[in-house]
Amino acid sequence: MKQRELIAKLNWFYSLELNQVDLYIAQAHAMEDIYLAKTFARIAAIEQQHVDNMVAEIKKRGFEPTKLGDVVSPLLGKTAGFLSGAMGPKMALKINITLEEKAMKDYKDLILRVGGDEKLFNVLWNNLIDEDLHRAWFANKLKELEQL
Repeated sequence: MKQRELIAKLNWFYSLELNQVDLYIAQAHAMEDIYLAKTFARIAAIEQQHVDNMVAEIKKRGFEPTKLGDVVSPLLGKTAGFLSGAMGPKMALKINITLEEKAMKDYKDLILRVGGDEKLFNVLWNNLIDEDLHRAWFANKLKELEQL
């Protein structure tokens, strides 16, 4: 994969992860259920680690994270988090599942294209596994809420 293409992909993940951080924080504030609120906040903290991972990988290659991502992603995340949180826990969980599945697909696609950089390969795998764990938790909690 060419350097510019890789940087574009890493910036995509940087923006996506920034979006997720603000989405989950906004949802945490909107939840009346303390367990949901605390879980969304914890997942936001994990997503912030993903942001930090992407920043490190971008800078390691001599670039800076996209400024557009710095502005647009948090705004979109906060807005989507506020709106989805206001629609209730079930809708928030459904939206989160969809977002996590998109992140997983994109991570899998990049993992298949990255060769020779073991550190990046491992960072991408670790982020993918976290996204899968988040998706599974959201799906399990949604199933639980739908049975009530």
